[in-house]
Amino acid sequence: MDTKTIDQLLDRFEKTGVVGEGNARVKLVANRLVRDLMIAIEDLDITPEEFWSGLNYFAEAGRNGELGLIAPGIGLEHFLDLRMDEAEARAGLKGGTPRTIEGPLYVAGAPVAQGEARLDDGQTAGEAVVMQGVVRGIDGQPVANAQVEVWHANDKGNYSYFDPTQSAFNLRRTIVTDAQGRYKFRSVMPVGYSCPPGGSTDRLLQQLGRHGHRPAHIHFFVSAPGHRKLTTQINIENDPHLWDDFAFGTREGLVPKVYTNNDRAAMQAMNVDKPFYEIQFDFTLHAEQASAPATDFARPRAAA
Repeated sequence: MDTKTIDQLLDRFEKTGVVGEGNARVKLVANRLVRDLMIAIEDLDITPEEFWSGLNYFAEAGRNGELGLIAPGIGLEHFLDLRMDEAEARAGLKGGTPRTIEGPLYVAGAPVAQGEARLDDGQTAGEAVVMQGVVRGIDGQPVANAQVEVWHANDKGNYSYFDPTQSAFNLRRTIVTDAQGRYKFRSVMPVGYSCPPGGSTDRLLQQLGRHGHRPAHIHFFVSAPGHRKLTTQINIENDPHLWDDFAFGTREGLVPKVYTNNDRAAMQAMNVDKPFYEIQFDFTLHAEQASAPATDFARPRAAA
């Protein structure tokens, strides 16, 4: 079937069963996606069996809650980040901390702490890590009362809320920066992990000949009045999948140096009996810009 016939079909579909104006934006997007799908079916000679198998696959992925994992796994979430980078560049915004994918594992409502916090519940296995830094504006000035929302996986690669064996909001906090824009937290060093074995994402990646591993990382939302919200994460250096992340989350500027602190006085103050890790990382936020797309947008997210 040629594209002219496909366009005639679409015109017929658009004019059948009309009972009102509908939503112009939804109509535009839906019609374009349906047209592109029809052309792909024709060009690739997709069989009815393949079509229904694919449709059932996405239905299953929705039931399993894995659509939010498939999106980064096939590069779509990274693609959206790159589009936002381009939009900001056109608006004249340069520099700042790089953005990267949010992923599907944020949970709203984490406890709020002033200045510093301990993320782990004291029962979570793993090596201690202290991360701290300053939130600044693009002018280099510290931003007081910025919100640094942080969440990461435990030593098994699992996240609280999604893992019922963990305490509520384990490894999740919102830290409000002090008058000098500083934040600080203690936690346990996260590890890399893989998408659920045998799940929808894993099966798709196997068909694509790809792995489903992520390097160890820590997620952040950083926001403040008058500034553009930053969605980002830092990756732990020397992880074997650091630059081979199936979700394409690693970016230059987001791999800070990890130091080992073996000072006995510092260890005693931390109440640990072996050296711990330290990470220093500053965030730089752009000022709000009307000509650039919003960075704080609605999407389905969990809430405890």
